[in-house]
Amino acid sequence: MPEALVAALGTPREFAAIDIGSNSVRMVLYRLEGRAVWTVFNEKVLAGLGRDLASTGRLSEDGAAQALTALKRFAAVIDGVRPARTFVAATAAVRDAADGQAFCERVAAETGLVIRVLSGEEEARYAALGVIGGMPEARGVAADLGGASLELVRIGDGGVGRGVTLPLGPFSLTRDKPFDVDALREVIAKRLKPAGEFTTDTLYAVGGAWRTLAQVHMGHVRYPLHIVHQYVMEAGEARDIARLVARSSKASLESWKGLSKKRAETLPHAALVLEGLIDRLGLERIVLSAWGVREGLLYEALDQETVAADPLLAGCTALGARQGISPGLPGALFGWIQPVVAALPRSFGRERDLTLADAACRLADLGARLHPDHRVELAFDQVLRAPIPGQTHAERAWLATAVNARYGGGAATPEPDTVVRLLTEEQRTTGRALGLAIRLACDLSGRSPQLLVNAHLAVTDGVLVLTASEGYADVLLGEQTRRRGKALAEAMGLKLDIRSGG
Repeated sequence: MPEALVAALGTPREFAAIDIGSNSVRMVLYRLEGRAVWTVFNEKVLAGLGRDLASTGRLSEDGAAQALTALKRFAAVIDGVRPARTFVAATAAVRDAADGQAFCERVAAETGLVIRVLSGEEEARYAALGVIGGMPEARGVAADLGGASLELVRIGDGGVGRGVTLPLGPFSLTRDKPFDVDALREVIAKRLKPAGEFTTDTLYAVGGAWRTLAQVHMGHVRYPLHIVHQYVMEAGEARDIARLVARSSKASLESWKGLSKKRAETLPHAALVLEGLIDRLGLERIVLSAWGVREGLLYEALDQETVAADPLLAGCTALGARQGISPGLPGALFGWIQPVVAALPRSFGRERDLTLADAACRLADLGARLHPDHRVELAFDQVLRAPIPGQTHAERAWLATAVNARYGGGAATPEPDTVVRLLTEEQRTTGRALGLAIRLACDLSGRSPQLLVNAHLAVTDGVLVLTASEGYADVLLGEQTRRRGKALAEAMGLKLDIRSGG
């Protein structure tokens, strides 16, 4: 394996993060390959530690018992896995409860886990770092809604600004009185007054309640790609679904597919908080982030060189390298297809198109170990749904379209409705052309970088020119190469000219 690829992947390491929130207690085990982060185990318990906080000032007794049972299990798992680093953090409920310190001491005594209780400012900062870790180009305000509090912090240019913590978690809004939408709207508007300095067009939403709200919206609009990370709701759409949820009875919510009883209790509150933020901050869109405090803690632990790497490229490198067998191929392909990339219409902007073309080349050998009868469908599905951050849903579809073409899939792709919904016709065309260029390069060279350098592409005056170096025409320019070249030329609306010698 080339040194550059080894450096990009890094030595695999396991990290563990336990997040003791006001509503849930969750442990995630991560496997890191450089900047590529894979979740290998994820378990949560909706303990409701902060359920009684507003009325008693103390942790829920039942919640504390459930949380302790979960933490004993998590400690046993960590003892078996022995990760390189373990983070254990508690947020608003433990921070604010009169018996929070006693809970931490009991956990340490019975499990060996030492809990770091985050301040409100720290919680906001780590949530923001998590958003940046999963979306380096994020610019706007990160908002982390937990069971007891809402953290807001401005982000942009890879940096984190000052944060604020507000008592707007569902447990902080719970009253003994029946759920009253209008009364809660007034309370939320009052508590959001300090958020005036966080006006922005884009909110990056973190937290289980908002992820659930996004999933409800996906079902409502019949969205075809069930991936929450980087799912976008326009403000008007988010307001509509928030009002629908807030108007729905508890019994009605509990009947919704995939919605647990415990989540149904808090979802209307989360919906009203989002509605209040739309009004208070002047939002135009809400972008969901599956990365939050846990990932922020992990992100902070990475060295600067690793942090600077693109998570999309790192993820595609790791995914492609583990499946493929030609580690030197991606770089050779990326250089070889540059004339095609330059000639194609822009899909996402010049610089972004180059990054996506680079990512596609790193996935070019993805199907090497897949059954040939199912290679197209399997490779397409892996790319479309891979747990790789740093890409929009449209970019996922574009990369999947390119990989589909690279393995000989038809223009419709295995999921035509999904692709048509996420991409314009021009984007579908450019994604397919990029994939056909990679297919041409792989097939004429037998996926050998040493052979590939003896063939050259150019686009000139409406013609795709394919040339072999002197002495390589018979080796490289056979009938299959002609078919692959013709398919690419047709996809680009060009004529094909194959030349040999010099």
